[in-house]
Amino acid sequence: MLELIKKIRERHQELSLLLADPKILSDGQRYKTVSKEFNDLSEIIHLAGQYEKVLQALVEDEKIKRESQDKDLIEMAKQELAELESKKENLEQRLKFLLLPKDPNEGRNVIVEIRAGSGGEEAALFVANLYRMYSRFAESKGWKLELLNSNPTGIGGFKEIIFALDGLDCFSLMKFEGGVHRVQRVPVTEASGRIHTSAASVAVLPEADEVEVQIKPEEIRIDVFRSSGPGGQSVNTTDSAVRITHLPTGLVVSCQDEKSQIKNRNKALKVLRARLLDKAQQEQQAKISQERRSMVGTGDRSEKIRTYNFPQNRVTDHRIGLTLHRLQDILDGKLDEITEALRQKEQEQRLQNLQLGKVS
Repeated sequence: MLELIKKIRERHQELSLLLADPKILSDGQRYKTVSKEFNDLSEIIHLAGQYEKVLQALVEDEKIKRESQDKDLIEMAKQELAELESKKENLEQRLKFLLLPKDPNEGRNVIVEIRAGSGGEEAALFVANLYRMYSRFAESKGWKLELLNSNPTGIGGFKEIIFALDGLDCFSLMKFEGGVHRVQRVPVTEASGRIHTSAASVAVLPEADEVEVQIKPEEIRIDVFRSSGPGGQSVNTTDSAVRITHLPTGLVVSCQDEKSQIKNRNKALKVLRARLLDKAQQEQQAKISQERRSMVGTGDRSEKIRTYNFPQNRVTDHRIGLTLHRLQDILDGKLDEITEALRQKEQEQRLQNLQLGKVS
């Protein structure tokens, strides 16, 4: 570990020099990337400094215990050794977490797709609840939200809604939301008062830039059509809606929320790039054997990950067995307790895999 810390200090110094380079300062994207790495390594170096001080103190107390003739001094050294060993273990654990290999998607913005599942109109209303929840969560984090496409229903729900999130730690916090979300409540459309179970699926895609995922003009077919709202109601009198088909993969993306055909086309391409990147990563992940996958963050969108039970005021995340009786707070975007528990579980699992010599 100490040898790795030495290399990190050298890299930290390199980054410090880069941050003072006028070329880096004039390149916004490059400056953002270098700054993030510098800040990440700064945290490691700060903890490493504390760790090395503890190691030095352990050596000194061990020497006193072996060589001193003063019984009181020896007793003090023994007491300090117990405290220092506890500190050493704690710092080692924290450093190991920070030294774990980073997820390649860390630092990316995300595109979130929410679709109604079983439950008809009630499922569509649940999609609207989830969209509001993530909107509030994004607002609390200072993220920018951009609506990319939506397919609304007549009573305030959505068959599908797609949006982008731009901001610090977007992917690292949102990646755990992918999967099937289940709601149990009495629908507004239910006259008898029976509790129904409905579901919606959430996909969280890391955003890809144009350089990373290149789409050749000959690989896509672009169709334009007239936008429509709930019940076929006309939203636009011109053919501004855009449908893009990626011929090699068969992926289809539609966008109709903007009145401008160009804006709809650009948004559709943004979603298509994210789906192509996600497809490539999913195929790569499929090559990893099941026993080497982390318990959370598997990316399996068919997995039921969370239940929102209205009669019991309960939200349960099934992956980690976490139950909270604060349903309205969570639907208001207060997701920190859940996301932090999921991050911690993922770190523990990855650390365990690392100790077992597995690839997480």
